[in-house]
Amino acid sequence: MEESSKLRAAKKGAQAKSKTDEMPLAEFIGECKRRLMRAKQDRLNGAIAFDSAINTEISGDEGDIAASLSDQHTAITQRERILVELREIDDALGRIEAGTYGTCEETEEPIERDRLLALPWTRLSLAGAEIRESRRRKFA
Repeated sequence: MEESSKLRAAKKGAQAKSKTDEMPLAEFIGECKRRLMRAKQDRLNGAIAFDSAINTEISGDEGDIAASLSDQHTAITQRERILVELREIDDALGRIEAGTYGTCEETEEPIERDRLLALPWTRLSLAGAEIRESRRRKFA
């Protein structure tokens, strides 16, 4: 009886494949490309929103000036982060065009589809990210 429950559990696990695992590759890459384009548009809108905070004329007493400079610094930092993400998104779109999208830069193995859907501009599989993090900690 124990053997049959193990067999049923194994079958259930095999059936629990993600819908994306069964999706044809071209369709999957098309979905990732749509997500990348949507993320790119969101980031561009975010970068534009920070322009007004960055370009605000500073005036007032010392407290107002300090607060304005702090706000500008925060906006610049957030905008820089968005620009880095935009470069990553553009690089991922370039990898789609080059036919290398979805291949881990560290292990040269396919990146997990669920990971690509969650973070479509990722360059690393889970194993590749662990290797890179381990190397970073070792040499930090």
